[in-house]
Amino acid sequence: MALITAENVDEVSVAQVYEWMQQRNNLLLLDVRNPAEVEAWKFEGRYTPETVHMFYGEFVEDEGAAAARVPRGKKVIVLCAKSGASEYVADMLREVFAIPAVNIAGGMIAWGNYYVRRPIVETPAYQIYQVDRPARGCLSYVLVSQGKAAIIDPLRHTHEYQDFLAERGLELALLLDTHAHADHISGGPELTRQTGAPYYLHPYDGIHPFDMLPARLDYAMLADGLEFILGDLTLRAIHTPGHTLGLVNFLATGGDGQSFLFTGDSIFIKSFGRPDLGGQGQTWAPLVYNSIFEVIRSRVPAEAWVLPGHYARHDEVNEDGAFMKRLDDLWRENEDLQVGKEEFIEFVLSHLPNMPEQYIQIKRVNAGLVHPDEAEASELELGKNVCALSTAY
Repeated sequence: MALITAENVDEVSVAQVYEWMQQRNNLLLLDVRNPAEVEAWKFEGRYTPETVHMFYGEFVEDEGAAAARVPRGKKVIVLCAKSGASEYVADMLREVFAIPAVNIAGGMIAWGNYYVRRPIVETPAYQIYQVDRPARGCLSYVLVSQGKAAIIDPLRHTHEYQDFLAERGLELALLLDTHAHADHISGGPELTRQTGAPYYLHPYDGIHPFDMLPARLDYAMLADGLEFILGDLTLRAIHTPGHTLGLVNFLATGGDGQSFLFTGDSIFIKSFGRPDLGGQGQTWAPLVYNSIFEVIRSRVPAEAWVLPGHYARHDEVNEDGAFMKRLDDLWRENEDLQVGKEEFIEFVLSHLPNMPEQYIQIKRVNAGLVHPDEAEASELELGKNVCALSTAY
């Protein structure tokens, strides 16, 4: 890890901080946001630094007393919402008190919009990339073969995908959403407008579950068993209702026989998708169980790699830094997959966490019923996703 000193740097990017957090580190994260902001959205990574929360106003009121409470012996990285307050605190700590401190450029907003792309598999015939938005625990995927690309669960910032396609000289052939998302705004409809590539969604998710209004967007209908050919890859839709009525898993199989299951919000590495984000928890909880234990178990090869749409904690990552696991390993290791139907449903219905109120509006956006500007979209997506439900958390 590169040293942070007053002589060589006074500001670091969220990309650099992300890299530091991929290994154990000697950093101190000083979060100077107000308590409500900290509670709503924490700065976390694979190896989150020791974290101290001290409101910016404490430094303004009495900088000496506040600085005295900052632990010594570690390199200090200072965080706020947009980087204005954190720049002030970092400069003061460094210049007045000789504490090696730097500002995180762009603050929590920059962190919330940061993406990481990592290879899952790269063969001469096809490649699969995991696109991670680490601040929110959201995952999407780019599949590539013979000069064409498909995107599964594209996230809101479409330039992340457009830039990748342009870098590789790829044609976007297919856009697939596993379901109508509640925690984030889908980039699928916008990418369709930008590129002309068809956008697919299951028709059961083409109706807003609270307003009961049909979607106002251009999409093609997914159906169980529908197949797509992307060069050397064959993708098959498997209808797995429960998290939403229209949730679909996609099983991708390469010409080499390897298979990859894109589970959206059905099975995660250490949890499963909650059934209540459409307001029908009691009705949909049995569907979650049936989809996991009857549909997926009977129709997906045990050796398939599971590639989820979310993660709840950064320690779900494997030793290569990717969020993926063999399905047969999940049957053994995911504690939530070791119980009977009655126990499973009872746990689900007795442990449903609060649903963020903005999720209803996000579903309106993803149905094309409302069209927020950038500021409104960013406000809707504040905070980490809470789509998972698990005995492990």
